[in-house]
Amino acid sequence: MKAFFQKAKKVWKLVSFLLLVATTFVYAMFQGGFVSWFLFISFLPFALYAFLILVYPLKDFDVSRTINQEKYRAGDRLVGTITLRRTVPVPLAFLLVEEVLPNDLLFCQQTKQAKRILFPWFKSTITIQYALDRVPRGEHTLTGIRLVTGDFLGLIEKERIIELDQHFLVYPSFTEMTYRQHENKFDQGSTSSKMKMVRDTSMTVGVREYQPGDRFSWIDWKATARRNDIMTKEFEQQQSHDVMLFIDRSQPTSFESAVSYSAAMTKAILKYGSQVGLVSVGEDRSVYSLRSGEEQFAGIYYHLAKIQPNSKRDFSKVIEMEIGKFQPTVTFLFITGKIGRGMVESLEKLSSRHLHLEVHLTKDDGVRLTSEELAYMDLLKRRNILIKTVYPNKTKSPIRSEVS
Repeated sequence: MKAFFQKAKKVWKLVSFLLLVATTFVYAMFQGGFVSWFLFISFLPFALYAFLILVYPLKDFDVSRTINQEKYRAGDRLVGTITLRRTVPVPLAFLLVEEVLPNDLLFCQQTKQAKRILFPWFKSTITIQYALDRVPRGEHTLTGIRLVTGDFLGLIEKERIIELDQHFLVYPSFTEMTYRQHENKFDQGSTSSKMKMVRDTSMTVGVREYQPGDRFSWIDWKATARRNDIMTKEFEQQQSHDVMLFIDRSQPTSFESAVSYSAAMTKAILKYGSQVGLVSVGEDRSVYSLRSGEEQFAGIYYHLAKIQPNSKRDFSKVIEMEIGKFQPTVTFLFITGKIGRGMVESLEKLSSRHLHLEVHLTKDDGVRLTSEELAYMDLLKRRNILIKTVYPNKTKSPIRSEVS
């Protein structure tokens, strides 16, 4: 319907233009005299220019667009440069150039407007820039550029939309933090820890000869006196602290904070030397098995850039369906923006299986916990489930899996 009215409007403007030309000419012919011919001759240049705009093809414009970066983080500034070139230098009194922004970018603050009116006249090359501040996380597509021009009196108006698709990805923004596990685990996990501190000094399993780099406090003085050689204690080797992250995609509450925190946690755990995985269930299901290294972070980070809170299943159902697919020695860390009854009941059932469960409740700046959430948190604490409240934008201290 909208397209029909736009087409009818163009036809009406064209008919009005032709009627106006015909009317002034007929008036001059039949009325005669200086005034009538003066009106016709004065109007004639405007009519000729309007006719010129009518026949001038906007397809003459060759349009290109570039953006200032290939990869963005949420909150970055996008600067787009639009360049227009043409071969026929028809004088254009005005030209409206607009970047057709998708809905998810419409509300970005524009320090340089994406819609500009120019007065090119005979210029053959035109360049404009626009800037979008604080670009939101996600997968975005710039679809096209709109050109509009017309005559002085608004009798003729021409419009063309140049389809120019350009995709770019905005990754979640996060502050790098330090991860410290809540408890030491021995003979658990699948790989040895790569951390410098890999021994628990409270569990001695033997003695050996002193080696450069051993701490002074590790010396076993009794064994040293017995053997007349410096001997040091040997400790139990600590195994990896594997962490499987579950991100809640069932509701939008503080979802961006949850995504940013998930990225920070992934980076921190890998930097700690442990393996990390991710379970993300929405309209799509993505499971990243336990791995370490930069390649694992790149894969999870790319996924976090695209996900949306579009799960049709409650987070508690996702937990119950997915948690049984992993070894019980793994630390399960649930990242959510809201705690509900269903999630609490599911975690209470799982706590009887002696699993290591943690809940990190993310909140946007200025958002307080509700009385219902405080009650649920207290209930989980009584079940020895670790829970903490996190404000990702304010978190600069080390990440600890501690009771909030």
